[in-house]
Amino acid sequence: MRKPLLAVLFAASAALAGCQDKVHRPPCPAGQVCLEYGNNSEPLTLDPQKSNLIDEFVIIADLIVGLTTDAPDASPQLAMAKSYETSPDGLTWTFHLRDAKWSDGAPVTADDFVYAYRRILDPKTASIYAYLVYILKNGQAVNEGKASPDTLGAKALDAHTLQLSLEHPAPYMLELAKHQSFFPVPKHIVEKYGDAWVQPGHFVGNGPFSLVSWSLGDKIQVAKNPKFWDAKNVCVDRINYYPTPDLVSAERRVQRGELDINTSFLSNRLQHMNEVMPGYARPHVSLATSYLAFNTHDKGPLQDKRVRRALSESIDREFITAKLMRAGQVPAYSFVPPGTAHYTQGPQFRWAAEPFAQRQIEAKALLAQAGFNARHPLKIEFKTQNATDTLLLAEAVQADWRAIGVEATIAQNETQIAFAAYRNRDFQVGGMSWYADFNDPVTFLGLLKSDVGAQNYGDYKNPAYDALLAQADQEPDEVKRAQILARAEQTMLDDEGIAPLFFVVNRNIVNPKITGWVANSENFHRARWLCVKR
Repeated sequence: MRKPLLAVLFAASAALAGCQDKVHRPPCPAGQVCLEYGNNSEPLTLDPQKSNLIDEFVIIADLIVGLTTDAPDASPQLAMAKSYETSPDGLTWTFHLRDAKWSDGAPVTADDFVYAYRRILDPKTASIYAYLVYILKNGQAVNEGKASPDTLGAKALDAHTLQLSLEHPAPYMLELAKHQSFFPVPKHIVEKYGDAWVQPGHFVGNGPFSLVSWSLGDKIQVAKNPKFWDAKNVCVDRINYYPTPDLVSAERRVQRGELDINTSFLSNRLQHMNEVMPGYARPHVSLATSYLAFNTHDKGPLQDKRVRRALSESIDREFITAKLMRAGQVPAYSFVPPGTAHYTQGPQFRWAAEPFAQRQIEAKALLAQAGFNARHPLKIEFKTQNATDTLLLAEAVQADWRAIGVEATIAQNETQIAFAAYRNRDFQVGGMSWYADFNDPVTFLGLLKSDVGAQNYGDYKNPAYDALLAQADQEPDEVKRAQILARAEQTMLDDEGIAPLFFVVNRNIVNPKITGWVANSENFHRARWLCVKR
């Protein structure tokens, strides 16, 4: 009886292997260039004024283009703006717009930008990124309902001239202008369809690609936009974007040729990938930090700085980066990553140089001071996303906390559900990464201002911290500004406001036949620059 059973099992295994090796790739029309693009998670929206996640921005930035855009190396490149002038005091920026059309043929005007900025600041829009537009004169007052939208520092001087008046000088303005919060929207379409304007059949953009379809759980399809002003230099004709939360499965799909790109891979598989598919893995140092947010909004143990310090201090960051992640990540004892422009490195946790064993002893003592011991242990829930890497990280942190007597449970959610919980303060400890929206320390430190709103997930508040950031905004001297920002970061670290874990490494998988992909620390790769070797 055994031999036939083994034979059946072998035959079944061979058949299954043959089925798994079969490439499932949509046919590309003859003469066209098509990309199959793995993009981590399912977007919640394609509305630039309502989006939140990098995975949404990847697609939105291929559909809509702002005053500037990402060059292949992610540096700011003029886009809708063909030129600009800045006043001597740095407070007035005048952008001259190129002749361009929306994908329905209507002209893109300066009024579309003004309309977009008023829309993102409208409290009814409930934009998580409204705080970035506070840089415009009266931006915060408009968002808080204290000023009329027509007082906003954004004026259409004529159809092709946009004037922005700022609250304070911003050396990073061209970087900021390529963020989705500063994208225009088609006023005539948004006013016609309301929030439904982003649905297939209604969506209108001014970018290199147009939205064709969106099948939830399957893919978003876009096609080359013939009305894009630089369409003649766009190589790719069609892109399918797929949610790929299972990173090992996504890796295999790239290896089989089902996907050309995936925007992440399981960190500890880098060596394996280099052996079996050399040239595909594209790790690169990132302007990003992985960290834990402590929910101090609700009354509870996390309002006690001793508890937050104990939880942060007891995490073995060296083990996580060297033994668990293994793709070049660096332990983080500060929030702003090395290499960030307009900054001076130096701030870090006061306990950062202590040996890990000593930190564990201190963590236990801090918990005891806060009233937690073996008979009355601290019980905490760690909420995280359901990607493989994040689960490995959560289990490592859970083990470190168990070693100091903390009983931590892990709650895994789909990415969008997890971030909705973070925004609603429905968590105790949350795991996340912050990728720079623009290359300046303010993109990190501004996240923890008390008036930021939902993205300050743990609701960190310190008037002294806010005052230092406000002082830095008004400081024209770049060296002095950097020193003030460093004092602000040190203040937050002394408060144990968050628990930075490691500085992130971008982990893209790109088929070597894809051309135009340039590794960069901001990890922005616009599809208009990509092509495929024939």
